[in-house]
Order: sequence, then C-alpha cells, then structure tokens
Amino acid sequence: MNFHAIKAIYRFEMARTFRTLMQSIASPVLSTSLYFVVFGAAIGSRMGAIDGISYGAFIIPGLIMLSLLTESISNASFGIYMPKWSGTIYELLSAPVSYVEAVIGYVGAAATKSVLLGILILLTARIFVDYQIMHPVWMVFFLVLTAITFSLFGFIIGVWADGFEKLQIIPMMIVTPLTFLGGSFYSINMLPGIWQQIALFNPVVYLISGFRWSFYGVSDVSMSVSVGMTLVFMTLCFAAIAWIFKTGYKLKN
Repeated sequence: MNFHAIKAIYRFEMARTFRTLMQSIASPVLSTSLYFVVFGAAIGSRMGAIDGISYGAFIIPGLIMLSLLTESISNASFGIYMPKWSGTIYELLSAPVSYVEAVIGYVGAAATKSVLLGILILLTARIFVDYQIMHPVWMVFFLVLTAITFSLFGFIIGVWADGFEKLQIIPMMIVTPLTFLGGSFYSINMLPGIWQQIALFNPVVYLISGFRWSFYGVSDVSMSVSVGMTLVFMTLCFAAIAWIFKTGYKLKN
C-alpha cells in the first residue's frame, strides 16, 4: 500500500476545502440553519409530536442526511472531475498508484469533509432545537458509513460526467428528491398503506431511518436492514469503481 500517494491526494483535496470555506462549509451550514428556523422553530412549534418526539427534534437526522448526501456526492465528484478536466488524470494513471489507493485518497477526503459538515450542523441544531442522542456510537457509525458510501457514488458521477452541468444532474434531479421523499420531514408510517410500501423502494429511507434510530430509538425500518442496505450499496459502488479503472471507462480517452 502506497501510503505516501494516499496522503498526497488526501492532503491536496483537504487543502482545496480550506481554500473555499464559504462554499464548502459555511454555505451548507447556513442553508440547513434556515430549515431549522422555518421547520423547527416556526412550523415545528405548531405541530404535534411524532413518536413522542417534538417535530423540530424529529427532523434533525433527516436534515443532516440531506446535507451529508449532497455534499458527499459533490465533494467526491468534483475532486475526480477536475483532474479529468485539466488533464492531470493521466499523471495519476501513469504513477505507481493503484486504483484502491487513489479511491482511498479522494473518497477519504470527501468523506472527511462531509463528516465535519455533519458534526457542524449537529452543533448548530442545538441553537434552535433541544435534542438527545441515545446511541452516540451508532450515530457516528451511520454518519461515517453514509459519508463513505455516497462519496464513492460521487466518485462514479465525477468519472461519468463530461461537463460541469452533469455533476449536478444526479444530485439535484434524483438524490435530493429521494431525500425529501425518504422521511426527512415525516415518518413513512404517516403515509397511506400503499405509499408506505412504495417508500420502501427508496434507498434513502433506510439511511434516514437508521440515523434517526441512533438519536431517539425509533425508526421506520429495522436497524439491521438499514445497515445492510447501506453496506450493499457501498459494495456496489466500489465494484463499479473497480470496473471503471479496469476498463479505463472515461479515464483513458
């Protein structure tokens, strides 16, 4: 394992984050804070509790997941797309660096940024809403697992995209709607029967449900199912990346 290569890629990507703090950190935290103000303080105070949890506290895991998914994809996709766009990807491909080491560097940096962002949002939420974390170890586990999984997914998008506009298509048109429909602002048990069954085909439901369980001990689906579905998706993403580097798909031409 070439740890020097991993460290170099990781440090370069992290340095890029600190050069763009307003865009990478401040903007997502501010946007999520507005959700807490509107839905947590203003609307939440007029709504009843869900599963014995105040509405403002109930939506915290969903809002963190919303930011975590979009930022993980954005950070990882932009990180690998820029070398493709500038042509420096050929230096990486010709260097004595395996695809596993390259992925660890890029995805590790993207996941680190997302986890830091999730923690900042969690701390910011305390200003607006009172909440508790019943299972802090599981909360951190879900935070890290989700960040890594969707950073891998973002890496795939960055390789696939051949223009800056394509970097935003899947996050904006698919991931964000799935997050809103995945129980960010409500429990899927509140839906009519048929729509509850349809919601189970949304993979984001399992992420939000498992993450909410780590806070309050309540979930829409089983904890083990949530972890299992996330691990399956992560495995599929890594298998796709292995195929990309093996075939050179959109990397060598």
